[in-house]
Amino acid sequence: MYSKVKVLGHPVHPMLVAFPVAFYTAALACYMSYNSNNDIFWYKAGYIANLAGIIMALVAAIPGFIDWLNIPSASSAKKTGLIHLIANVTALVLYAISYFIQREKWNEPNPAVGDSITLTTAGFVITIVAGFLGWTLVQKHHVGVEETTVDEKVESAVKHA
Repeated sequence: MYSKVKVLGHPVHPMLVAFPVAFYTAALACYMSYNSNNDIFWYKAGYIANLAGIIMALVAAIPGFIDWLNIPSASSAKKTGLIHLIANVTALVLYAISYFIQREKWNEPNPAVGDSITLTTAGFVITIVAGFLGWTLVQKHHVGVEETTVDEKVESAVKHA
């Protein structure tokens, strides 16, 4: 079940997922920092990280969805992939709600972030669950992994030695 969306032979979805995870984490950390010290820099950094996470999640979702569509329906990987997909969409929706709550507050001197901390915390936890499921797809179901035989590996090693 090798990935259908590749660049130079490498699956694209696993290369992209680090971006929304990092931005989601940054949004939560920045909102929490702002909430504890009221330094507007942390509010604005959290706002931008939140928006960047949403955008990159949408970008990563495209090759991920294409790969999921190509998993055989009868396999247990299809169900794991569906739960992974639902978890990621749920996290995306939570971060998007947070963004829409904050979008009119950019110029406020002391914007409230309590709801955004709740939403991004829930989104962060769900993202961790989705990541666990994504890794299960790779490790257990070998989605996105080009399998080779031991003989092919030995042959390749001998050629390149």
